[in-house]
Amino acid sequence: MNASVKHPHIIKDEFELIQSATDYYLQRDEKGWISGRFFQHELISIFQPVFSVSQGQTMGHAAYIRAKADGEIVLWPWQIFSLASKDEQLVELDRLCRAIHASNYYFNHPYPSDNLFVEVHPRLLESVKDDHGQAFENFLDLIGLRTSRVVIEIPVTVNRNWKLLRHVIANYRSRGYLIAANYSIGCSDWMIKLGSLYPNIVRITANDLIQQEDIPSLVDAIHNAGASLLVREIETSIQFATALKANADYLQGNLLGQPEQAITTRDLLHRV
Repeated sequence: MNASVKHPHIIKDEFELIQSATDYYLQRDEKGWISGRFFQHELISIFQPVFSVSQGQTMGHAAYIRAKADGEIVLWPWQIFSLASKDEQLVELDRLCRAIHASNYYFNHPYPSDNLFVEVHPRLLESVKDDHGQAFENFLDLIGLRTSRVVIEIPVTVNRNWKLLRHVIANYRSRGYLIAANYSIGCSDWMIKLGSLYPNIVRITANDLIQQEDIPSLVDAIHNAGASLLVREIETSIQFATALKANADYLQGNLLGQPEQAITTRDLLHRV
């Protein structure tokens, strides 16, 4: 079934089919937004736009999990994941979060070419030895979303373990996902160490980009490896201008668009 279809509204029978075919506890509100439950907490998705400089508009959205009570955000991601003290609980929670994000993106975003960026918890990568992304792929098949529309964001802490980083990239890439890894500050040859297993996207914070002594060489190395550069956490007009001058491919940050429970296509022009 792995094909993308435009769904401006949720089809009741299709959502009920997803519920019956999985072990995830999912529910849908009157506006069509899907949430899950972990312990006594309602989990929701919020999305931050990721902009393509060449296209001049959004090319995808980064999804983040929040816990809500009485209409208010009560827990942030690190607090939510701290509830999963056991590895099996962590695996369950991480997969539930991605199911919530994918469901909301599939049912509430009608543009089939945009990409969904999802994070993976570092403990999950260490506890699951092989077949990274298989369970998520099964869920994506169920809702009709291609793995090629999903960008897996590898946490920066995994950069400390080159063997694990290469293994994880190979696993996810074999299933058709796009890979986003974080640039390792102070390790100028990290792309060389990855060899042919370089990520599709290299992420760097706007602050770290500004602090680089030789920005052009860094960007050239990333592009020469066949990867794209995403500058994130853009908070000021100076950071925005630096990212553009550096020839970044993608941009993300509160200056350009706040995370919110909405999925919109935006124009990069006049963002600042």
